[in-house]
Amino acid sequence: MAPTVVIVPGLRDHIPEHWQTQLATRLAQAGRSVRVTPPVAQDRLSRDAQVANLATTLASVAGPVVLVAHSAGVMTTVHWAQRHHAEVRGALLATPPDFETPLPEGYPTPGALAEHGWTPVPRRPLPFPSVVAASANDPLAAAERVAELARDWGSHLVSLGPVGHLNPASGHGDWSLAEDLLRELESGRTTPRSSAGTALPMPATGRHA
Repeated sequence: MAPTVVIVPGLRDHIPEHWQTQLATRLAQAGRSVRVTPPVAQDRLSRDAQVANLATTLASVAGPVVLVAHSAGVMTTVHWAQRHHAEVRGALLATPPDFETPLPEGYPTPGALAEHGWTPVPRRPLPFPSVVAASANDPLAAAERVAELARDWGSHLVSLGPVGHLNPASGHGDWSLAEDLLRELESGRTTPRSSAGTALPMPATGRHA
């Protein structure tokens, strides 16, 4: 039986044009079991509230799951993995933000993120296979910082090219590559590559300050 796909959005509300929403619809229409983690009703910026929300969603699923996270949902997934366990076959982690570097104006400040438990960002290897999909021009994270996270989490790194934050605000809706990456995760055939399928070198060791 194919694992249930659990969608882990960021801190946004439900957006019909977002690729996660469209992916969930397509998979459900194809007969896949799909769950979408609902928005947190209160204390949305709280890491603990977001992690508990994901834990509740996963507890409602019988059998294995594959996670599809975007933006802050990636950080929720990584924090969840430090303290919880489920039968996770793999995780697709798309455009994680860099919460340890000041974000653009209008986003939470480093102080607010620390106060709400998001930093320091966990750096231990994830206990399940994972793919980090990185943008070359994400306003919320420099490509080299995302490569650092992928290396520390033990994830395969996929370069998407200049896709912004891979959201409607960046001019991106549907993202068909997500289904290809899901199939690779479920089959255990994940390999570092670009969005065109070209093999990529894994990030070099060593940290940036």
